[in-house]
Formats: sequence, C-alpha cells, structure tokens
Amino acid sequence: MIRLWLKQILAERYGRALGTAIGLALTVALFCTLGAFVTSASGAMTAHAVASVPVDWQVLVAPGADPMAIAQAIGSAAPPKELQAIGYAESAGFSAVTGETSQKTGPGKVLGIASDYYDRFPGQIQLLLGSLDGVLIAQQTAANLHVGPGDLVTIERIGASATQVTVAGVVALPNADAMFQAVGAPKGTAPQAPPDNVLIVPMPQWRTLFAPQAARSDTVRTEFHVRLDHTSLPPDPSAAFVQVQQMANNLEARVAGSAAVGNNLAAALDTARQDALYAQVLFLFLGTPGLVLAILFTLAVAAAGADRRRREQALLRLRGASLLQLIRLAGAEAMLVGLVGIMLGLALTQLTTLAWLPAGGAGYSLVWLPLVALTGLTVATAAFVLPAWREASQSTVSAARAQVAKKTCPLWQRLYLDLVCLTAAALAFWYTANSGYNIILATEGVTQVSVHYEAFIAPALLWLGSSLLWMRLTRLALGPGRAAVRIAIAPLAAGLTRIISASLARQHPRMAHGVALVALAFAFATSTAVFNTTYNAQSRVDAALTNGADVTVTGTATHQIGQLLADLRRISGVADAEPMMHRFAYVGSDLQDIFGIDPTQIGKATSLVDAYFDNHDVGRTLELLRQTRDGILVSEETVSDFQLQLGDTINLRLQDARDHQYHVVPFRFIGIVREFPTAPKDSFLVANASYLAEVTGGSAADIVLMRTVADPSAVAAAARTIVTAVPGAKVTTLGETQALISSNLTAVSLYGLTNIELAFAILMIGGTAGLVLALGLSERRQSFAVLTALGAKRRHRRAFLWSEGLLIVAGGTILGLVAGLGLTKVLVSILAGVFDPPPETLSIPWMYLGATVAGALVCSAAAIMIVEAHLEEPDLEMLRSG
Repeated sequence: MIRLWLKQILAERYGRALGTAIGLALTVALFCTLGAFVTSASGAMTAHAVASVPVDWQVLVAPGADPMAIAQAIGSAAPPKELQAIGYAESAGFSAVTGETSQKTGPGKVLGIASDYYDRFPGQIQLLLGSLDGVLIAQQTAANLHVGPGDLVTIERIGASATQVTVAGVVALPNADAMFQAVGAPKGTAPQAPPDNVLIVPMPQWRTLFAPQAARSDTVRTEFHVRLDHTSLPPDPSAAFVQVQQMANNLEARVAGSAAVGNNLAAALDTARQDALYAQVLFLFLGTPGLVLAILFTLAVAAAGADRRRREQALLRLRGASLLQLIRLAGAEAMLVGLVGIMLGLALTQLTTLAWLPAGGAGYSLVWLPLVALTGLTVATAAFVLPAWREASQSTVSAARAQVAKKTCPLWQRLYLDLVCLTAAALAFWYTANSGYNIILATEGVTQVSVHYEAFIAPALLWLGSSLLWMRLTRLALGPGRAAVRIAIAPLAAGLTRIISASLARQHPRMAHGVALVALAFAFATSTAVFNTTYNAQSRVDAALTNGADVTVTGTATHQIGQLLADLRRISGVADAEPMMHRFAYVGSDLQDIFGIDPTQIGKATSLVDAYFDNHDVGRTLELLRQTRDGILVSEETVSDFQLQLGDTINLRLQDARDHQYHVVPFRFIGIVREFPTAPKDSFLVANASYLAEVTGGSAADIVLMRTVADPSAVAAAARTIVTAVPGAKVTTLGETQALISSNLTAVSLYGLTNIELAFAILMIGGTAGLVLALGLSERRQSFAVLTALGAKRRHRRAFLWSEGLLIVAGGTILGLVAGLGLTKVLVSILAGVFDPPPETLSIPWMYLGATVAGALVCSAAAIMIVEAHLEEPDLEMLRSG
C-alpha cells in the first residue's frame, strides 16, 4: 500500500511534494550553511590570532638558573620553530650632547639582541632612520635626547661607571607592551607600562657592557623569545587556547620554578575566543530567525494541501485503514520528501559555501551533515506525520471529510498572548538596555567565556508577539474590518467586492497564516539588511576616526609634517587641510596622547559628530574649547580612572621643546570626549593648539588632516611625493583604513553571515509570496471549478485570485517592513558591542528593500498566472470528487 501511495503522490501530487521538498531544502541549506560559517569563522579567527603574535612565549630565566637547561626544557615541552635569548638591562638614565645643548632622560632599558633577530621575529622592531647594524634607539627616546644616527648616547649603568655608544638607527617598537611585560607577575596585578626610554645593542656588545652590572641580578636578566609550531593547533580558538596553555604549564613543571612563561599566544587566543563567541552570538541573533522562518515555510507548504490530505485519509479510514497504517503512509511521504529536500539542501549548501566562505570552506558543511539530516527528517515528520496522527486520533471520519472545517477562535487569541509577548519584550528590552550589560562576559577566574543570555529574551518575544499580532490583525481585517478590505480590493474585484470579501473572510485562518508568513519573511529580510547596512556605515565612521580624514599625513616626533602644510593644501582635489599637534603628556604617572587643535578650523578637514562628546553637542563643545584658552577635553576612561569633575584643574607634565625637559602645565577640565580623529580608543586628551604651543615652546604639527573632493588615492599619491624627503612620514587614506578595519574578526563574521542571510531571505520571500500562494490556490481548484460551472467568466476568476494575492502579499509586506525596522532597532541596541562607535540612526538599504518587494510581487504574480492558466476549463472530475 505504501508503494501505491507514493506512486499516487508522484503521479498526481508531485507539485505539492516538490514544493515541500524545496521548503525543506531551504531549511537544510540555511542550517548547514550557517553551521559551516560558524566553524569556518572560528578557524579563521584562530589563524588570525596566531598570525598577529610576533613572539608566542617570553620565558624569563630566574636569577642563578642555567639558561641552557631552560632552552632544553622549552624544546621538550613544545618544540619551537624559533628560539633566541634576549638580554634586558636596567639603566639609571641616558644622556646626550647635541650642538650646544645637553639632554638627559630618566631610567630606561637596554636590550641585547642577536643580529638575525629581526628576520626571525619580524614586526617586533621597525626601522625608521639609519641602519639596523649597530646600536638602535627607540623613537621616543631619540626625540627626548634630540639624537639620530651617528650621535653619541651615554648609558648610566647601575653599580658601574657610565659608558657611551654610537647610534646607528632610530626604530619603532610596535609591540612594546608585550616586549617589556612583567613576566611572572601575579595574576590580577596592573599591567606594567613599557619604558619611555629604550636602547637596543647587539648581543655580544650587550654582554660586554653589562658584565660589570651582572652582580645586580635585579637589574640584568635573560629572556627566551619563542615561536611555536602552529600547524598542530586545533582550528577552534578555545581548543587552541587550552592546548597552548597546557604546553606552557608543562614547561613550568619541567623548569620547577627556574623560569616563568609570558604566554602571548594564549592571550591572543583568549581574545579570539571572545571573537568566536561573537560569531556564535551573531548566529543566534541573526541566524535563528532565518532557521525558524525556513521551518515555518516548509510547514506552510505542506499545510497548503492539508484539507485534501485530511479528506483522503478519512476515505482510507472509512475503508478500514488503521491509525498505524495511516501513520506509516504519512511517514513514507515524509521520508520521500525529507530525503529529496536534504539532497537539494546539501547541493544548495555547497554552492553557497563556495560563494561566501574561504577556499575549502565548503568542507565545513559536511561536519554538520548528521545534525542537518536529523533536522530535515524531523521537520518532514512534523509536516506530515503529526497532522495525520492528530486528525486520525482526535477527529471523526465525518468531521475529517467535511468540506468546511469548524472554525474556532484560537486559545492564544482569547488569552491575548500576542499583546502579552510584546509587552514582555518591551520590558525585557528596557531592562537590558538600562542595566549597563555586555552581551559577552568573561568571568574572572573562569577560563570559559559566557554569554548574557537574558539579552535574547527581548528579540525572541518580539518575534513571537509580532507573528501572533499579524494573525490577529488579519483576522480583524477580514472580520469587523471587512469594509476596509472591500475598499482595498475594489479595483480588482470586477463588481464582486462583497462576494470576494465574504469568501476571504470564510478563509480567514488560512489567510492569517499566509499574511503572517509573508510578514515574517519581510521582517527577517528587513532586519538583516538594515543591520548589515548600519554596520557597514559604522565601519566607515570607525575608519574615519582611525584615519582622521579622507587623507592623513603623519610625521614623527623628530620630523614634523606641519612645515609642508602649504604644499599639501595646493594639491589638486584637496578641499581643505588642517594641522593637528600630537604630543605626549603625563597624567599622574600615566603617559597619554594629547592633541592640539584649532576648534574653529578642525571641522573643515574631518567629520566630527555629536556622539563623539559626552554632551552630544559637537558645536557647543568646540565653542567652549575655543573660549577657554587653557581648556582640555578628557577621555571617559581617564575621567573614571582619576575621578575628575568638570571644572577641575588638571596638572599635566609636558616636554618643553626648548630644553627637552618635562614641566608641569595646568589645564582646566571642561568636557568629556569619547572619540576623536586619530586618537586611541582608551585614554587621550584634546586641547587648544595655541595654548599647547605656548606652554611647550613649539607649534610644529605632527599630523595634517585633508578633506578631498577628488579621488583620495590620487591625492594620497601626490602627498607622498611631497613628504618623501621627511623620514618616517606616512600617508594613509580612508579607504585603506576601512579595508583594514573590515578585515577584523567581527567584521568578517558579520559580512559573511549577513550575505548568507540576505541571499536566503530573497529565496524565502519569493517562496512565501509565490510558492505558498500558488499551492494554496491550486488546492482550491474545486471551488474555482464550481465558479466556472456556474457561469463565472475569466475576469471573475481573476478577481478572486488577484484579490487574495494582493491581501496576502501587500498586507504581509507592510507589516513585515514595519516590524523589521523595530527588530533592527532592538538588535542594534543589544549588539552595541560590534559597533564602534554605536550608530546614532539606522541606515536603510532602500534599493535592497525595493528589490525584495518587487521580487515578492513578481513571484506572487507568476504564481497567480500559473494557477489561472490551470483554471481555463472546468474540471468535471474535480466537481465529482469530494
């Protein structure tokens, strides 16, 4: 009997079966693609984190320990790819005589490094001036001493006489925080700031220079810099973190206290674990609604033939079929549709992953095959077996054979569950938004990163409440609000307005489900598209903050760029160019960036928005700074760390350009700045350039911000030609910076996820607007056959078809677009951590939304015309059935 049942389905009901299989294929493909995305993103995060660490381990040798034994222990615990000994020595200070002036610094450090260190650990030391062959001086130290290649620097040794060295080059230390970290410091202690003054000498010379100081073991130490073999690390950042941490523990067990490990690689992987968790959070917030929608789409396609299937099963029951036999027949149909849907879904998955995941990413989808197959078969079972069991066990044969099923008001509608969910969603969102939460939490002392899962309550309730509200509104429109429906369909009704509205009202449960499904599809597409567009817009804002302007020219501490301002302004395509001073100031013992600006001119070259300032008023803030000669804007972190109050006098220590010594300078705290062009994200200061030049004895600008009216790349090329004679000068464009920012982990994850979501959203909108409508109309061929037999003309049938299509598609589109915008507002607020800075308004992708609406109209029109083509002649067999 099963074979005959399946044969009859393939011969006469293949359209319904294929439609359900397509719906199931979308579910399987979206599930599998999102799973592959999460797996692939985690692997990319691990690779990115590993590549960003120039030195994996810094192993500090304890005083009196044998360095050779430590090196052997490192080789046994984790065979390294690179291993080098580095010498660290304390100095009481450095001094230099240049011209007629003498400069002296405070305490500093002298590193001893082998000649091949620069090749083995690239990125640790960057040459700015001179040569790497010989003694190197850090950029800030060179500025403090006013020295360059060829100058003499005196090293004040501790417990020994001073000695002199000749500078061969000036270098930058981009990883100074890690290079000078306090290895072995107790957990929870404040991080040690890198030294302000650093010299680097060849290792043989270092040993000679500090042999007399070696007796003071607290001032001379040896570290091993280690690069591990990364090929054995697992792709998941959490698993890789655990493995690297275990290798470090193994080493510490081997050395038995004679060395301590600074595990830079584990620290990077720990951060990547949070990025991986962000990918999972994005998957849950943005991906789960798509999965639910795909499942509902599959169930809706299957439910399109529910009445016919109910009558067929009733006929089988009348002829003696048992409940078990009916369930077997439904199970066979579910298995057939499930297998076809899974195969189609896997094929679609391969195409999708090839398009949106990195090379080899398609293989990640196979990891999810067992779970995907189980999900597909479960959905198919829910679509066919559960309705068959419910009808056979809970209704009589006569009720099942009825042409018109008894209509009752659903329990959720009587309980106003939709309004309850929406109210609870509003309360949950209000609590979440005002509790100062972070979606991702790393509990102190716990190696597992956790998620603030209560943040999911608001969007989940909003999705559920909106769906139920759409069905309630549709039922109301087809009931008490039928007059409005008659007005809406009047242009299409061909004089049958009252009859068609009454027909639609009789079908209000099916109509309500159709409108809700289309609305869900549009809400999903809208929320994903608006979120993606808003994120992309904010990445440009972030790039503008990082780069400072369309084109930014940056000098060095020893070679200012402001002297070329006039030449830069004359470049073709430059609308304006404004200088900005960049200095360093001590707030207490904390060294921070301080920027000097002209408040009346800075806005001509860069974009400043209200969100950058605590009072949300950029104009008032800049005017207050202009009026307050010694005024200063302080970052939020500094205000919090030092417990500052508006109006306080802040005494900063700044270096004077005339004697190169630090002096105390008073400033008046007038406002809080959250973000500022080219400023770091944590602690910085903004003051009047005129006052800063007055108190430091130098007005030279380190940075020039340029607004362009032409191609920034062409302007940047011209600027590079002008500044080529300035050592260390750098020219960057907004586009280059945005490309760099868009390659970070969260951006890559969001980009891939939203592209996948947007593609599937279009497919599901087309499916809900076209396929569901077509199947629903085709299942009512008997009704249309009766109309034709009673003398209805083609225009009358078209009136019924187009009126129903208009109500479902237009109603669902309007409700979905409105709800999608509301959902996006909630998502943007909850996922504020992925925006830097958070957006002030949403960015609406009008072209994409217009395309989705047009696509829905085209699909629904095609579905109606296909059904209309099948209704040209009365189906007498259809009239006799039922």
